[in-house]
Amino acid sequence: MPDGETSEVDVTAGGGPAAGALAYLTEMSPDLRGGAIVDAGGAVLAASGRPDRWGEDVAALFEVADRTDPEPVEQLHIATEQGEVFALRHAGLAAVAVTDRFALASVLFFDMRSVLRDLAAGGDGRGGDAT
Repeated sequence: MPDGETSEVDVTAGGGPAAGALAYLTEMSPDLRGGAIVDAGGAVLAASGRPDRWGEDVAALFEVADRTDPEPVEQLHIATEQGEVFALRHAGLAAVAVTDRFALASVLFFDMRSVLRDLAAGGDGRGGDAT
């Protein structure tokens, strides 16, 4: 990370449970640079950075991935020299996280899946850990 940058992700769009869930995911994942939670229709429920771009970008990401198989892709991971992208769909919701290089994929996917499961069940995305 360049000098002067912080690892804190600012949730700039959304509110309610999705924003809290994205903030919680950020707390659990110190390598997270940015992320979003969107619904099945592409509406951005919570996002960091430029929220207007997340819906389009998440839809495009899954659209390309879905071309590889007749069944929709549940999760994907893209690694580059500059960082990594993790995307996961569950129960009509999708979470996308952009991280620094070498983030632990299994841990991040577990955390993302937990957040989405809790949101889909009507929780706050924290799996009952919230006070």
